[in-house]
Amino acid sequence: MTAPALSGPIVLAHAAYRLGDAYAAKGARQPVVEVRNVEALQEAVTDAEVLVVSGLWRHSLLERAPRLRFIQSVSAGTDQFPKDALRERGIRLASAQGGNERAVAEHALALMLGLTRRLPEALRNQAAATWRPMIADPARRERELGGQTLLVIGLGRIGTRIARLAQGFDMRVIGLRRRPLQAGDPVEAVFSPNRLHEALGQADVVALACPLTPETEGLIDEAALAAMKPGALLINVARGRVVDQDALARALTEGRIAGAGLDCFREEPLPPEAPFWRMENVIVTPHSAGETSHYEGRVIDLLLENLGRLRRGEELVNPVV
Repeated sequence: MTAPALSGPIVLAHAAYRLGDAYAAKGARQPVVEVRNVEALQEAVTDAEVLVVSGLWRHSLLERAPRLRFIQSVSAGTDQFPKDALRERGIRLASAQGGNERAVAEHALALMLGLTRRLPEALRNQAAATWRPMIADPARRERELGGQTLLVIGLGRIGTRIARLAQGFDMRVIGLRRRPLQAGDPVEAVFSPNRLHEALGQADVVALACPLTPETEGLIDEAALAAMKPGALLINVARGRVVDQDALARALTEGRIAGAGLDCFREEPLPPEAPFWRMENVIVTPHSAGETSHYEGRVIDLLLENLGRLRRGEELVNPVV
């Protein structure tokens, strides 16, 4: 069954992304309103049937948007949206899953390389015009990824791409997810969630690429960190709350793991007093793994595809509600 045509403008809401420019570049004809903050969004959403949003979402918007029919998330994650309330109101929700899988996977590898090749130290030395002498102790030199074991937690689109990229560096790759190993999986072995600590004990590098769910919140806790090798690295391009940050800070300070590359945090922006800023064995990036020059265009492509599917009564791309 086809749905009635949309009326009124599409509301594009993001603090920084140039979604309006990307929309115009596609030659789409439906009018749009672009807003940059919550206050402007609260006004614009009153007559909206379609909303494109992620970080500016507030639950209170539902009471101000009686005509809302569809939300296209700007991000792959949708844990910020009240899914039960959307279902009750008949509002559809789709994620932007897949729009940034290449970017996030490349960022995860960049964090691995930055830590193993000691790039933060190199940048500090460059700023101080210091030429580091050769290192006599092999244990203190740069590491190679080849021959190391990578554990990817979450073998969705991003995790699978991380695994394939890691194979290009001759890493041994294992994974953790609910489903067993399947044909075509770019991993040597898959561990079920109840074997998490066993899998962690095998890994030289652990990459988090799982969604935030009740099962994954706090997954990397004190016990999980204790199960990791002393020389292991933790890479988080998933969600901040997958990790117990206090336990991680203690493990890094006490040398129980070797380092971490962190793109997401329990609280964002990361507060100035957070210890990770000052740790020499940590790379902090501002939840920017998926933020490339191509991202807006991919979100708008998903939006336009889903609007067409809504009109035709077809299943959405990346349906959530």
